[in-house]
Amino acid sequence: MENFFREQEERPPLESLVVGGVELSKGSRVLLWPRAGGDIMDLALKGKVAFVEAIEQDYEDQIHLAVTLEDDPGRDLGEANILGHRFFFSPGEVEPLDLEFPDE
Repeated sequence: MENFFREQEERPPLESLVVGGVELSKGSRVLLWPRAGGDIMDLALKGKVAFVEAIEQDYEDQIHLAVTLEDDPGRDLGEANILGHRFFFSPGEVEPLDLEFPDE
């Protein structure tokens, strides 16, 4: 079990991720499309524009995008990792808005 946690700590953070053929990284703008069957917050965030603040990978190798809303006046609080202003979405729940394609 100790080796498992050591491997997780040694895993380098993800700097970028390709979604829909577009490379996303910190600062990328995305449109939020939460999965069907979510909660009331998912409904409120549907169709909102957000900025990617971090790309995180959990212990089960699932990837999550931490985002802050473009129109949130407290957006800088999300950058400081204050939970009320950061939201997490899977790569399949966002649509890239900055269409810069990675080199092929």
